[in-house]
Amino acid sequence: MELRHLRYFVAVAEEQNITRAAERLHVSQPPLSRQIRDLEDELGVDLLERTAKSVKLTQAGRVFLNEARAVLQRAEEAIQAARDAALSQLSELHVGYAPSPTVEILPPALRAFRESSPGVRVTLHDMTSAEMLNGLRKDELHLALLVAQPHNIMPGIVYQPLRKYRVGVAVPPGHPFTLKEAVTAQEVVAEPLVAYTRKDYNDYHGWLSRILGVPAKKLHIEEECDGALSLIAAVEGGRGIALSAESLLCISGPRIQFVPITPAPPEMEVVLACRDDLQDATVERFMKHARTVAKNVPSQRPL
Repeated sequence: MELRHLRYFVAVAEEQNITRAAERLHVSQPPLSRQIRDLEDELGVDLLERTAKSVKLTQAGRVFLNEARAVLQRAEEAIQAARDAALSQLSELHVGYAPSPTVEILPPALRAFRESSPGVRVTLHDMTSAEMLNGLRKDELHLALLVAQPHNIMPGIVYQPLRKYRVGVAVPPGHPFTLKEAVTAQEVVAEPLVAYTRKDYNDYHGWLSRILGVPAKKLHIEEECDGALSLIAAVEGGRGIALSAESLLCISGPRIQFVPITPAPPEMEVVLACRDDLQDATVERFMKHARTVAKNVPSQRPL
């Protein structure tokens, strides 16, 4: 049995007519009929019921059609993977990421990529946005998943939007804000805040100031944290509340709660970035998986 036998059979089954199938395949009718007969002889079962004007699948034919389609699809994937491998020189992929904003996208994208590219080693780098962009510029990173910021735009880097998240405040369970559908920026400013360290996350402090409409130096920042896990712990422990995207809930679970801000500030957008001069099938394959995963993430979480 050869792949062409399967292609011929699928065409005949879908067209339910030998003549139309022959036209679709650009072959003459007698050889097509003969190939289908040869396939049936090899299998030892009738796949088609034939009449003067049409053909109809037998029960065995219906089962075989599903399997034939699956085999042809897998063959196409194998061919594409081989072609991609021939074009690509990368055996290791360096990916920068921000843990909290990308937690819904990166793990499933990695799983899908490793299934399609088992021979490629992926090395992850937990970095700030500035470090990721610098890593791309210096060719130390192939890809980066980061939060989009206007000042992050850099010549020579292309950005693909992946996912947007609502912006609000992370509060501990039982906080008075949890009784509200939304809170104002003025209400947030009146509370003690937990923030990321200014040294490592200067972008965050600028964003905090823009969203709340108050100069950063006038905000009551009770505690600075070096990462998402310590920020969650500080909020849970009652040290203060934190301005955050709802993606933080993917890490915290029920330890904290998310309350939207009204009027709704601009959503936080996670993007995929790479150099515009990087032409590599391995990189494109990873980007494709990330886009597919992001497309299937629910647009909002129940509050």
